[in-house]
Amino acid sequence: MDNLSTWHTQYLSACQFQKGLDKKTLKAYRIDLLQFIHFLEQHSLPLSRDGVMEFVSEMHTKYQPRTIRRKVASLKAFCNYLEFEGLISENPFSALRLKLASPLILPRTIPLSVVESLLHTAHDLEYQQTLSASRANMLVRDIAVLELLFATGMRVSELCSLKCADVNLTEGEVRIFGKGAKERIIQIGSSDVLTILRNYRSQNKEAMDKSGSFFVNCRQKPLSDQSVRNIITKYTRLAGESLHITPHMFRHSFATLLLEEDVDIRYIQRMLGHSSILTTQIYTYVSGKKQRDILSTKHPRNRLSC
Repeated sequence: MDNLSTWHTQYLSACQFQKGLDKKTLKAYRIDLLQFIHFLEQHSLPLSRDGVMEFVSEMHTKYQPRTIRRKVASLKAFCNYLEFEGLISENPFSALRLKLASPLILPRTIPLSVVESLLHTAHDLEYQQTLSASRANMLVRDIAVLELLFATGMRVSELCSLKCADVNLTEGEVRIFGKGAKERIIQIGSSDVLTILRNYRSQNKEAMDKSGSFFVNCRQKPLSDQSVRNIITKYTRLAGESLHITPHMFRHSFATLLLEEDVDIRYIQRMLGHSSILTTQIYTYVSGKKQRDILSTKHPRNRLSC
């Protein structure tokens, strides 16, 4: 087991420095692998097909299928690494076929009317005369955060990791580094959003230059994921909306609304940074408006005279 502990440390280093995986993914891998290693130690099992099967059986008593699938994927990637590096002679996953069915969970989206309500609420606060300079700066930042989430469909982790150089307001482009250090560029198609981002930059340039990050907090530090969630919660409450909204719901709404506007799903895949179009196709289940439009305009019954 000492070998496994050493190998798992080497593997995580490779994931960080060679694959460029982000901190959250590395943390999940670390938890999954340590849990597996501890299980083998506890039951005096070797790294083998039987050891993996015993571990999966144990997980079925504790976790939902989706979580089990993620943990198994972590273990499989680890074992593939060990095999590639010549550290093990037999990969326990080579002759292993695991079918872990998981329920189809549709993405939760934000109605367009609610997005409009949030943005109106935030923008209306700009015209208050009683705001201090620091509060006005933070308000402009909050608006820029909400607008950019909706304009680009980026993940909250991607938004918080944006550097000043990643946002080109002259060309109206944002360079995003997604999962696995995959890079994509999203154009900002709204002149209003560009104006908001320019206002934010001009009012917070000193803090941005100091931190190196595009979005900063009141202490001139990079904005955190939790701060973005707090911003969304704040304006949802101020707008009088009862819906619980998360940052990822902006991403789901971005994709679904574009799909409803007949944007090719391959373009949406590229904008979201999905490796496989199968991941993007989940949004075809969500678009109720699109289905309604198809049935009202394309169904043969509408051409019958009776």
